[in-house]
Amino acid sequence: MASIDEAEAARILDDWESWAHPAQLPPPGDWQTWLFLGGRGAGKTRAGAEWIRARIASGARRIALVGPTHGDVREVMIAGPSGLRTIGPRVTRPVWEASRRRLVWPCGAVAYTFSGEDPDALRGPQFDTGWADEFAAWRHPQGVLDMLRFGLRLGADPRLMVTTTPRPLPALKRLIAAAGSVMTHAVSAENAANLAPGFIAALREHYGASRLALQELEGRLIDDPEGALWTREMIDAALAREPLPPERIVVAVDPPASSTGDECGIIVAGASGQGAGQSFTVIADYSVRARPEAWAAQVAKAFTAHDADSVVAESNQGGEMVRAVLAAALPGLPVRLVHASRAKRARAEPVAALYAMGRVAHAGRMPGLEDQMCAFGAPEFSGSPDRVDALVWAIAALKGGGAEPRLRWI
Repeated sequence: MASIDEAEAARILDDWESWAHPAQLPPPGDWQTWLFLGGRGAGKTRAGAEWIRARIASGARRIALVGPTHGDVREVMIAGPSGLRTIGPRVTRPVWEASRRRLVWPCGAVAYTFSGEDPDALRGPQFDTGWADEFAAWRHPQGVLDMLRFGLRLGADPRLMVTTTPRPLPALKRLIAAAGSVMTHAVSAENAANLAPGFIAALREHYGASRLALQELEGRLIDDPEGALWTREMIDAALAREPLPPERIVVAVDPPASSTGDECGIIVAGASGQGAGQSFTVIADYSVRARPEAWAAQVAKAFTAHDADSVVAESNQGGEMVRAVLAAALPGLPVRLVHASRAKRARAEPVAALYAMGRVAHAGRMPGLEDQMCAFGAPEFSGSPDRVDALVWAIAALKGGGAEPRLRWI
């Protein structure tokens, strides 16, 4: 077989349309928004970056790049392995101007970066092209998308591409149904050649045919099931509430049932006020799949990072061993052990009621926790709701009396 020189290899790699899979290529027609739904590792970022590169080659000069956070835009959309500064011939790649949060191409095209956390930042700027990545992980998907669309008013053919692993958010459902939207779809396996060996097989073995597997690997939009205690609307409402400065903060832990690397639920939450006027904020999700010494270190990290008052840990799995593992991670860590005496759903219902009453805010997007909340309680739910359990323990410990799940302190 004849060898090819370096220049020819570069030419082949640069010929995106010859080796991209169909879902990664823009659909034909006069559309306004191209929505690419895909599983994890399905090639969404590369598709978005290549589309931006093609738009610039066709004359686009003012571009908006929007991700869940500014860090995500910089580390994934721009500097990642499939990002805008990584693909294409080196002489055509853009320069990153960190002080102005923008990319500048040799041809004069400029891309400005924005966060899915801040709709108001998009008031005023105008563009001819936009790329929105991981839309379902934005804190304010509808508000940011609205402002972005208002800004797409330059040129003869302004267009937007949205790349995301789907989650059944109302904003995503509205986007799919919107006039002028077209959609392509890819599963993770279609891009297996560009992923770590065994990645797909390992996830399939772990998650099987669960709802999470259908969403994260198949890239399918799975609606909230009947019977779940939380809905996406409830979580969006919690995200929209302005959190009050917490007077108390706890880190709640739901230890795994085994020591071989099952998930450990770790939730940080705070409370303000007392009685019927008390409000709660879910601050962060530190949940991790790890061995005891590693998840205990994660708990210590969360406790220190948020200047928490105490750690609340369920003792059903491990008893005093839980306290010992946590003490080894951070000597002097104030740990309170609690024992679950009722079924998981019965313990979670009072906390779900607090959400329905508008008394719980979320400080940011926590996709893993949100997905588990919106599946928990449905008849077909399977698996261990580690994050939900930790959430319930956190709110219950902060509420202290009234309708919280009954706790037996040890």
